[in-house]
Parts: sequence; C-alpha cells; structure tokens
Amino acid sequence: MRPTYTAEAEAYREKVQAFLAEKLPNKWGGIGRLEGQELTDFVTEWRKTLYSAGYLAPGWPVEYGGAGLSALEQVIIAEEFAKAGVPTGGPNDVFGIQMLGNTLLRWGSDEQKSHYLPRILSGDDTWCQGYSEPNAGSDLANLALKAQLDGDQWILNGQKIWTSAGHLADHIFTLARTEPDAPRHKGISFLLVDMRQPGVEVRPIKMISGESEFNEVFYTDATARKDDVIGGVNNGWAVAMTLLGFERGEAAAVNPIRFQAEVDRLFLLAKERGLASDPRIRQRLADCYSKVQIMRYSGMRVLTQFLGGHHPGPDAAISKLYWSEYHKQVTELSLDIIGAEAMTPSGRHPSSAFSTDDAGAPNSTASWVGTFLNARAGTIYAGSSQVQRNIVGEMVLGLPKEPR
Repeated sequence: MRPTYTAEAEAYREKVQAFLAEKLPNKWGGIGRLEGQELTDFVTEWRKTLYSAGYLAPGWPVEYGGAGLSALEQVIIAEEFAKAGVPTGGPNDVFGIQMLGNTLLRWGSDEQKSHYLPRILSGDDTWCQGYSEPNAGSDLANLALKAQLDGDQWILNGQKIWTSAGHLADHIFTLARTEPDAPRHKGISFLLVDMRQPGVEVRPIKMISGESEFNEVFYTDATARKDDVIGGVNNGWAVAMTLLGFERGEAAAVNPIRFQAEVDRLFLLAKERGLASDPRIRQRLADCYSKVQIMRYSGMRVLTQFLGGHHPGPDAAISKLYWSEYHKQVTELSLDIIGAEAMTPSGRHPSSAFSTDDAGAPNSTASWVGTFLNARAGTIYAGSSQVQRNIVGEMVLGLPKEPR
C-alpha cells in the first residue's frame, strides 16, 4: 500500500517545504541538536515566525487569526514539520491551540471565540489543563473541585494534580463541580480561570526523570467570570470529552513520523553497540519496526476519517492506547542495548517529557534513559491504558460495561 496525494496537495507540500527552507538555518538537522537556552530561544523565535506566517492554527477560520486551510493542507503541514524536526508551536500550544482552541470553535459563544482565540494565537494567554485530581485521575467524573456562583463570578475551591506545563501558564481550563447533588457525569462545568490571582497556587512535582513538567494547582476562593463557562452550566462533561478527542486524535499525522525516526535511531544504536547481529535483539527490533508500520497505517485510517469530516471521538482512544504501550516496549529495548551503562547516563537529555525525543537527537545514553523514564507516564497521562481499553470495548466495539 503506497498512498498518494493529489497534484494540488503536492503543490501545497512544495509551498510548505519552501517556507521551511527559507526560515530554517542552513544545515538544519532538527531541534534535537539543540539544548538548554539555545533550545528555549529557538522555540520562542520559531513560534513568532509561525504566528506571522499563519502556521500556528492553520485550520482555524481567518476571522479568529487562523489560515482557513483544508484538513488535507493541515495534515501536510504536520507531516512536513515533523520531517523537518521543528515544532508546530510553543510548549503550551498543545493546550491552548489544539485542545482549548478547537473546543472553543465547537462549543464557545461568539463572544468567547472573539475574545480568547486571537489571544491564544498571539501568546497573550498561555493555557494549561485542569482535569485530574488526587481522587479523580482516571475516574475523571469523580472530581470534587467546587465552583459556586456568587453574583457575576464563580468561586472555586479544591485541587488539581498532574497539570502539565502548569508552571508556564497564566490561564487554566478547569473542570469543576457546579451541582454537587447531580449524578456523577452531570453537574460538571467547563470553566476558564485566570491563574494570575492570589487564589491560585502552582507547585511543581519532581518526576522520576528529574524534571518538573507536572504540577499541583490549588484553588482557594479563586474566581472566574460568570460568562467564562464553555458549553453551558452543568454541561462540562460533554465539552471535556470533545477536548479529549482533540487531544488524542490529533497525533495521528505526526506520531508515526516521530516514532519511525526514533526506531531508525535505535537501529543505529544497535549497530554502534555491536548488537545488530544478535538474533534476540534483531527479533525485538523487527517487532518494533512492525508496530511502527501498523501505527502508520492506523494513522492513515484516522486521517482518512478526519478528511471526511469525522470529528475525533471515542475511537481516538485506539491510537492513544497503541502508541503509549508501544513506547514502553521500544524504550525498554533501548536500555537492553545500552546495557549497564544505562545506570550512569551521560550526554544530552531529552528536551521533552512527552513522547519521543526530538528529531536530530544524538544516541546519548541520557537521551534514551530519559525517554525510557518518560514513557512510563505515557500510559497514564491523557487517559490511562486501562481506561482507554474500556472506552474501546464499550464505546467503539459495543461490548457490555465492565462489572463494578
């Protein structure tokens, strides 16, 4: 199977490639070759470049700062950026643009879209996600953060946890219980909260990798405007599920490219370590390669549905479950190839605690060990593997619910 694009699509691809060739430095080898302040500075300036060129939210309507591009053109941008090894935005844009922005386009009022969408793109507002709680992680409907309406504002009290990049954000979209006596999935509202107020406290959590990209967020009489409820009061569960669909489904275009680059680097590591002819290692490498190819074709299926107008739904759980479980397998193999040296890693560390290391990253032991440690979290964040299996079984395959 060798899928092809239309001549018009390939013409647009050449346009994107020309943009990248013009804006990227000579002999660019991918963002994985950068680290520290050099990496931070590049991402900051690159986001400004994308904003000026209309590439930050290419599928949004022009009236809200997007480019109004077709779904196929958006896929091509995602593919070419991934191949070039450059990000599609800043560190919090996955929350502000991909998740909240797309959800606002579907659920937000005209006033909410006009106010928030341009500010998301300009960087005036930087967002994070307030979903999980100490007693409501995988069981999101069990959340206890309370929001009570007092005149023209909501008063929030409670806690969120595992808030990715919360230390970098100044706004948080928050699920709160606005009707305590309602059934579990009812009485929940989706609120937009400004974090730049005394009632919001952010505490970083140190991860097993040594990084602190997760956080606790505490609300103590924090406030949100009455009109900053998305999708209507007590309708937050439906809004939240829409957002999770965007979070899990959007990666179909990019993940296969990133994972293919990673497994290619793993093949090189096996050769460098003199293990490429070991039959046990070869069998495991072949298994990883096969799984990446399956991921690629599964991604094509998702993209075909996306191009046909299908919005991400429960079926997005399939891709999330697949890549996160696979990533544990491939990173375990990397440590087996490295051997005892993995206990004293050295060299460049991965630039992100999520998914693979960036394109162009060297085969340093620190890169592989850090990615291995981060892969543990991939089966939990954005929906645990156990929950994803239940979603696939019950909501995609129509199987009976698991007995309680």
